[in-house]
Amino acid sequence: MDFLNDDSINWDELVSQGIDAGLVLLSAFIVLIIGLWLAGFVERRLTALFAKSNKVDATVSSFLSNVGKYVVIIFTGIALLDQFGVETTSLVAILGAAGLAIGLALQGTMSNLAAGVMLLIFRPFKVGNFVEVAGEAGVVHSISLFTTMLDTGDNVRVIIPNNSVWGSSINNYSFHDTRRIQLVFGIGYDDNIDDAMQVIKDVLAADERCLKNPASVVAVTELGDSSVNIMVRVWCASGDYWQLSWDLLKTTKEAFDAKGISIPYPCRSVYNMTA
Repeated sequence: MDFLNDDSINWDELVSQGIDAGLVLLSAFIVLIIGLWLAGFVERRLTALFAKSNKVDATVSSFLSNVGKYVVIIFTGIALLDQFGVETTSLVAILGAAGLAIGLALQGTMSNLAAGVMLLIFRPFKVGNFVEVAGEAGVVHSISLFTTMLDTGDNVRVIIPNNSVWGSSINNYSFHDTRRIQLVFGIGYDDNIDDAMQVIKDVLAADERCLKNPASVVAVTELGDSSVNIMVRVWCASGDYWQLSWDLLKTTKEAFDAKGISIPYPCRSVYNMTA
């Protein structure tokens, strides 16, 4: 215990330095506790805020809440370094430069991320909708922060980067409950137009999938080169669109045949000029 009596040791300075170090550790500990609590508080508040809005998808809500939490944690870490005397100004500059470099290197990925957030917030379509986007058509299987997955009619999984989806026209065929079918039937010039139009109207009236409101339209639209063209516009439930279209073509052709109404088709006559 002779070192206690060593006059070369400045005990007052050591005690002062110990107290200062203890205060630094205590303040750092307080900053850490407050920072972690604030990070959790921000995450909970953002989650509750997004939960009140039906326009924000759960994936986006979770992502943005986590972003808010980690932003607070980063600032808490910077504050802790500042407590220990680390020059944080240069550190922030380095982090900013690193963030810029990473952003430039991953600009395609970040673009897909930003587009994914926009898709999930504004919801131009949802899972189960039949859409046409970026030159592809199919049923939406899933929407993530980076890609959108479609299942085509022949059961092919198509994965599209969200940047391509958000940057192109989006045709959502499932957005409305009803859709309009438009068909054109050509009849011969020798056929009675009124009879043909009545046949079409009878076919429409007999099919319960054809909606009465809005009313169907049957009208002559063109006097073609070899036919009188009758346009048919009929409304139906979106889920009946394709099957009803095919059935109306078949049923109307059969009804025309039964009434003796002809549907012209191109004919070619060949003459033997050497005979």
